[in-house]
Parts: sequence; structure tokens; C-alpha cells
Amino acid sequence: MSYDIDGAIRRIPHHPKPGILFYDLMPLFEDPAGLAACVDGIAGWARPREVDVVLGAEARGFIIGGAIAHALGAGFACARKPGKLPYEVISREYDLEYGTDVLELHRDAIRPGQRVLVHDDLLATGGTAAAKCQLVEELGAEVVGVAFVVELTFLPGRERLAGYDVLSLVSYDSEDVGE
Repeated sequence: MSYDIDGAIRRIPHHPKPGILFYDLMPLFEDPAGLAACVDGIAGWARPREVDVVLGAEARGFIIGGAIAHALGAGFACARKPGKLPYEVISREYDLEYGTDVLELHRDAIRPGQRVLVHDDLLATGGTAAAKCQLVEELGAEVVGVAFVVELTFLPGRERLAGYDVLSLVSYDSEDVGE
């Protein structure tokens, strides 16, 4: 079955600030066929990589990250904002398209030698994904792929992830916010 992922994504101009076009994936995830298309597309690409753990970031990376892990027979680990995880953490600060942020990961969420699929909903500047890759590698595990539903190819995200296998299910080459 073919599903129009692009057609299900809502575009919201000037959010979260003027000049930014926000790609809202919630309508896509709210549709069972859309959700399945995303999970199946990413899991199909990741399956040959023999993934042990899928790492998703707060919050949209959690939405299908657990489903991808289930489809792969893998575990799921979550990277969260500071102060949200109750155990010992490692952390990484990173740049966003419109600011900076920090992610934390439980120190024992990923073990040395594990094969990790880093996942998020959207690749823009690559800061979040690069931070997750650094956390995985700091824990002695291997990043076997980095997968997204959407990629904004006019931003340097893929360049920032040079050296990693990257998948995006749909990509956009411009950001016309309209008026």
C-alpha cells in the first residue's frame, strides 16, 4: 500500500517564530495508515542493520520511536530535557534552527557494543540528532543509522550527520512561509 506522507503533513507558517514554516506531523500520526507508513518505512530500512535499541528524543521522537523499536524487536531509549530523568544521566548541549537546548540520557540506557538506531520526526539543522549520536558513542555503542520522517534539505542537517547512514521518508528543498 502506498501512502501520501507529504499530503498528510500540515504546514503552519510563522511558528514558532516569524519566518519559520512548521511541519506538523500530528495529522499524519493521527491517521492509522499514516502512522503505519512511517513505522513500516523506517523499520524496513533499519531491519538489515540489526538494531538493538532505538533512541528517540522528547517529544515527537517518542511518538513512533517505540513503535519502530517494537517492529524491529528492539528496545527503546529516550533522550529527554534536563531534569526529566530520575537516574544518573549524561547530557549534551546542541544548537537548534532557532536556539539551543540540552538532552539527557540515562547512563545505563544504552550499553557498550549495542547497535543503535537514532530516530526523530524531522531533520533540520541536525543538532538534536548529532547530540543523540554523540551520547550513543559516549556510552560505547554504535550508531547504525539515523532515521527521520521529514528532512529539510535546505538546512545543513545531513552535512552535520556526515559519516552516518541517514534515511528520510520525505524531504523539502525550500521553506516558503507565504504571507
